[in-house]
Amino acid sequence: MSTERFLVTGALGCIGAWTVRRLVHEGVPVWTYDLPGEPRRLRLIMDEPALAQVHFVEGDIADQERFERAVADNGVTHIVHLAALQIPFVRADPVQGARVNVVGTAIVFETAKRHAQQVQGLAYASSIAVYGPPDQYPPSPLSDDAPLSPTTLYGVYKQANEGMARIYWQDHRVRSVGLRPYVLYGPGRDQGMTSTPTKAMLAAALGRPYHISYGGTSVFQYADDCAAAFIRAARMPVDGAPTFNLGGNTAHMQEIVAAIEEAAPQVAGRITFEPSQLPFPPTIDDSAVNAALGPLHWTSLIDAVRQTIQCFREGVRANKIDVEKALL
Repeated sequence: MSTERFLVTGALGCIGAWTVRRLVHEGVPVWTYDLPGEPRRLRLIMDEPALAQVHFVEGDIADQERFERAVADNGVTHIVHLAALQIPFVRADPVQGARVNVVGTAIVFETAKRHAQQVQGLAYASSIAVYGPPDQYPPSPLSDDAPLSPTTLYGVYKQANEGMARIYWQDHRVRSVGLRPYVLYGPGRDQGMTSTPTKAMLAAALGRPYHISYGGTSVFQYADDCAAAFIRAARMPVDGAPTFNLGGNTAHMQEIVAAIEEAAPQVAGRITFEPSQLPFPPTIDDSAVNAALGPLHWTSLIDAVRQTIQCFREGVRANKIDVEKALL
């Protein structure tokens, strides 16, 4: 039996669902902490016997007493903190965005401080959004210590969290590892500014056309691989509070379209994209995270896109996906 006991915040989201799935498959006891809701992303990627092994705790990440009780009462040893509102939702309600993304993170760190003898590891999600547009940086791959220059409140909130982690280490010796994902894709990715490549995969699974909202070159990270990185980061015996850029597969959107067409030939020529590049540097230097955590595995685009489309086909047949809502 594992002596680890993981708690995953934001477990009903995409990375959270895949993190829970991996931990269950390892035989590690895992608790979720999220607002009440149907675990539809978990049901998409897990069968009922696996889901039955998950301990669900309902709670608001900004409820300090509730969150601390969830950690203390369940003997949690490792926290993967993923709960956050994404860019469109922060833009629509900045105050609620700060409450969830910043106050919620402060509560996680304060809880880890108060239960330092129990909580052995803490990993949290930052974002590529802490950086500015490509023209602010040299053409070489983006390094971890490149200047932060967020252009959205979401990015500002994530930058604040990185600073919070640094101060909690400086003042209280709370260990943590932050990871900055870029374009996350795979089953369960149905919200956020960069989610449209995954929506195109769902459309392709149905034989429908789809127009992706951006193009250019980006770093793509399959959700299952991303979850593995966060679990490894939570287990890292770090002295400090480092934050790392997360690597993956660097690809132009045309390569994503080609992978979709290979997995679903019936949509050939019907998946299109805007030519505009995302407002972030297109390539990442992931040498630091690989040195710290050990070489991370990234599933090839061809395999990951094929697996995603197959999962969507099965999910649609099993009535696990609200297609019209997912494709909005």
